[in-house]
Amino acid sequence: MATITAAAPAIHPDLSLTRLHLMRAGYLLMGVGLALVKWPLLPDVATLPLYEGVTLCMLTAMSLLAFLGLRYPVKMLPVLLFEAFWKLFWLALVALPQAITGDLDAATTETVVSCSLVVVILAVTPWRYVWRNYVRATGTRWR
Repeated sequence: MATITAAAPAIHPDLSLTRLHLMRAGYLLMGVGLALVKWPLLPDVATLPLYEGVTLCMLTAMSLLAFLGLRYPVKMLPVLLFEAFWKLFWLALVALPQAITGDLDAATTETVVSCSLVVVILAVTPWRYVWRNYVRATGTRWR
């Protein structure tokens, strides 16, 4: 009689189990935060202005990818990178100039506070791994 054994969990030699759990915490923060704030708005997405509807759908998809990151933290690392980069770009290119000129309104201030949670994502992202495997590594061949 053949014995079925469970496959050993994939262990990533470059990242400690603690680092993987920290990444999972970042995915959990993203997934739960977006689920609580954005998912309730989905039934009415068709009535929203165009770009608000687009943003809602995009962020809902991001939350689903974040939940997938709980299971595959290394494979879903681009989700953490996307989250970090779009928030940093927005803070630097939209919020900071308005803050410098004193033009921050209540809605922008609320978004600044929300985007400031990017510090958690920055903290849990394994930047040395990103550098080695996304910046320095040889890319996939074109031909």
